[in-house]
Amino acid sequence: MKKILLTLTITILTLNADIENGKDVYAQNCGNCHRIDMKGGMGKDFNIVSYNRTKWEIMAYVTAPQAMYEQFGYDANAMPKLPLNDEQIRDVSEYIDSLQKFKKWMIK
Repeated sequence: MKKILLTLTITILTLNADIENGKDVYAQNCGNCHRIDMKGGMGKDFNIVSYNRTKWEIMAYVTAPQAMYEQFGYDANAMPKLPLNDEQIRDVSEYIDSLQKFKKWMIK
């Protein structure tokens, strides 16, 4: 039931995402650990995340990392719960998703 509610919430939140605001959210909250230039970092480069994950998966993980870490194959302490509101989560997820136009799941 929790997964259904989380999926429904995430679907609703993605309707009005703002990539430019998401870029700002990234710079203020994510850039310390995650890079976008393939030059390393504590967390995965967001180009790799964008290629491997759907926007909905990204939103789910940012929303509740402690609930999603096993599904993503990460350690329980891989990412803290960030103090982001729903709009910021939606926007940063949209920004991350926009980094790669071609996705792993598109390969046949």
